[in-house]
Amino acid sequence: MTHDNEAIVRHAYHTAEGNVLDVAGFADSFAEHGVFNDVVAQESYRGQQLGDVLLRMGKLLPDVHRELHRVTVLGDMVAVELSIQGTFLGPLETPAGLVQPTGAKIDVPTADFWYLRDGKVETFNCYVGYSVMFAQMGVMPDFASAAAEPAKESHVHA
Repeated sequence: MTHDNEAIVRHAYHTAEGNVLDVAGFADSFAEHGVFNDVVAQESYRGQQLGDVLLRMGKLLPDVHRELHRVTVLGDMVAVELSIQGTFLGPLETPAGLVQPTGAKIDVPTADFWYLRDGKVETFNCYVGYSVMFAQMGVMPDFASAAAEPAKESHVHA
């Protein structure tokens, strides 16, 4: 049986839109042991966690929209160049505490790679431009603290 992998991926994006947030529909796009890897943040989501990541993004950017610029299908792999867009209206959880929303509009470059089998997502690798997103939110890196720290000895030998 042949599946329209592009349609499956486009449907998954639709379920994750801020005005839709169909958690069950998004999770149903995945195979039983399917995984969503936020590669840049080094986090992975499975099962119920798939819905949790949608809800967290919906809280952060209630009007979240993914503008798909280019979709390329190569068999069971779908590559997407996109922008995650929205308004920073929910608090951002960080290891240092909550960053309060600023109302800033964001437009974040992103690349997604979807790997499907038998009409279900087995692996979804998402590469979000977090540095761009944080800058647009007004959350700047603390280079001063990093520069003030003594250099750590490297154990890498050439």
